[in-house]
Amino acid sequence: MRYVENLPREVIEEETWMTLSDGCRIALRIWRPADAEEDPVPAIFEYLPYRKRELTADRDVPMHTYFAGHGYACVRADIRGSGESDGILPDEYLQQELDDGVEILAWIGRQKWCTARAGMIGISWGGFNGLQIAALQPPELGAVITLCSTDDRYADDVHHMGGCLLGDNLSWASTMFDQNTHPPDPALVGDRWRDMWMERLEHSGLWLEKWLEHQRRDDYWKHGSVCEDYSAVRCPVYAVSGWADGYCNAVFRLLKGLEGPRKGLVGPWSHKYPHLGEPGPAIGFLQECIRFYDYWLKDIDTGIMDEPMLRVWMQDSVPPSARYTTRPGRWISEDIWPSPEIEPRAYRMSYGLGLHPDGEQPDDERRLGIQSPLFVGLYAGKWCSYNAPPDLPHDQRDEDGGALVFETERLEEAVEICGEPTLTLDVESDRPVAMVAARLIDVAPDDAATRISYGVLNLTHRDSDEFPEPLEPGKRYRVTVKLKHIAQRFPVGHSIRLSISTVYWPLAWPSPKPVKLTISPRDSELVLPIREPRPEEEAALRPFDEPESAPPANITLVQPTQEEWTVIRDLAHDRTTLQVVNDSGTRRFEDIDLDVSGKVTERYTHSYANHDSLRGWCEWVRGFRRGDWEVTTITRTLLTADANNFRIRATLDAYEGDTRVFAETWDRKIPRDLV
Repeated sequence: MRYVENLPREVIEEETWMTLSDGCRIALRIWRPADAEEDPVPAIFEYLPYRKRELTADRDVPMHTYFAGHGYACVRADIRGSGESDGILPDEYLQQELDDGVEILAWIGRQKWCTARAGMIGISWGGFNGLQIAALQPPELGAVITLCSTDDRYADDVHHMGGCLLGDNLSWASTMFDQNTHPPDPALVGDRWRDMWMERLEHSGLWLEKWLEHQRRDDYWKHGSVCEDYSAVRCPVYAVSGWADGYCNAVFRLLKGLEGPRKGLVGPWSHKYPHLGEPGPAIGFLQECIRFYDYWLKDIDTGIMDEPMLRVWMQDSVPPSARYTTRPGRWISEDIWPSPEIEPRAYRMSYGLGLHPDGEQPDDERRLGIQSPLFVGLYAGKWCSYNAPPDLPHDQRDEDGGALVFETERLEEAVEICGEPTLTLDVESDRPVAMVAARLIDVAPDDAATRISYGVLNLTHRDSDEFPEPLEPGKRYRVTVKLKHIAQRFPVGHSIRLSISTVYWPLAWPSPKPVKLTISPRDSELVLPIREPRPEEEAALRPFDEPESAPPANITLVQPTQEEWTVIRDLAHDRTTLQVVNDSGTRRFEDIDLDVSGKVTERYTHSYANHDSLRGWCEWVRGFRRGDWEVTTITRTLLTADANNFRIRATLDAYEGDTRVFAETWDRKIPRDLV
């Protein structure tokens, strides 16, 4: 990263508020050119619940200062009920949040320093609400850059995948459980801080319970899913993600579904901005944003819209357990998406566990059964990688002992794919509720197995996520499993493996009881999106600039960070635990004299072959300290299930110094709905 000290325009920064029409005060942090009141500029609006003053400061300060120095007024708002804003935050993406966002945009457009033209930018939550607010068509909004977000809150978010309940649903609910316990900063809100804090502790609620009450695609999930009406989004959109991120599929759907100007970018990155991208290579993404905003908000022809609609990183092979900081590969492009240059290739499966290209039809009609042990999935990594590489998948040979494995011969020519692999299965189940997991794997000459893509499907959702139907045991069904989009090169001497299992825990919650699936290989097929290399086109691509930003925020690491990803196999008691620790240490924000600490521990446990033994447990410990003022919150969530119900047990404790000032417990039971 290159830090730019001397930006084209001098930047000033302020913390302030604006008051909504209902009297709620929204806390804002603004970076803008010092002369913007005399020479107004467009605005860039970012809208999050993650405490602008410190929790995202290390990201916000260099990025928004950089934008401001290039002629934009950057407004970072805390959503109602978060940070120093008034109110409570009882759930994600509520209509209240979106309406507030429209009102904030109108306020921005009225300021002296603004030309009344604005863009939105955001990663994850901010990427979601950028699209959602665009669908409301506020007149000030002229362009959106959405990163690591989705157009479909049910089918492709942290909660569900293929109708299966994701383990990250618990993890994310626990994160927001922690976030909603944070007090506002007394240095900004004064003596009101304690009353505001108590209101949040008492009324924010247990989000996991709300989410588990909606296990199928109903109106709850349709709200905020712009895929319900792509035509409502009329402003230009730049959709960005990474192959290690959970949200890469959305880039391709947005390019296909949106009707207005649009661009897509997918790198090798996890859930991060591309100028901070890990695994690398990181790119000069802030420069890319300025080119996009200059074009749409300043009417400067930067040439960005003359370039290909989609650019993606074609990944080369890597060992599965390597802690690489850079993923080898190259940039490729497509002028439109879906691309007519990409051809589907069918691979047929055989009873002998072969995977045969070009649609070769095996004659053997015998069928194969699979009933996977609960350990399949321990090495899957996170649905959404935040801390790559520790939370990326490990060697898939650890998983394949509990799966059906089909594999090609060693490749005599390299194979490159770009797009969405699909698996069509002829399958029957011995139970009415079952799931299937499919993994696409690159097998090296030494047999090391690197997962490239995967998909899961709750077979009761085979025809509809809105109206699932139980299976009839013993009946044969034809179902399609969609795997995550990917661009990958399989080299000569490697082979392509497809692994199929009935369990993928804890990435996805298993079926209520052990399931045996019977598959007809002869009547099933894997379809890969084959893309032939185009060296001349690739050589002509405009290279991305090197990453740069304004200098970082003034933050000191007081206590070190710690990351763990540990599998514990207790053979004496047939109990297995995956433990994940992410300790951000203690950071001192020097400019505001504030120490902030945070540590999350997650444990996912099962006993051998006992589906009732599944347990997911998350604990967050968070601390804020300035002089004599010290606040600590501890949240714990335990999710278990039997064949009929999910059960949530949760606790919240809040302390001022050593004195506990708030405590609450929850014990909730939610019926399973064909999950």
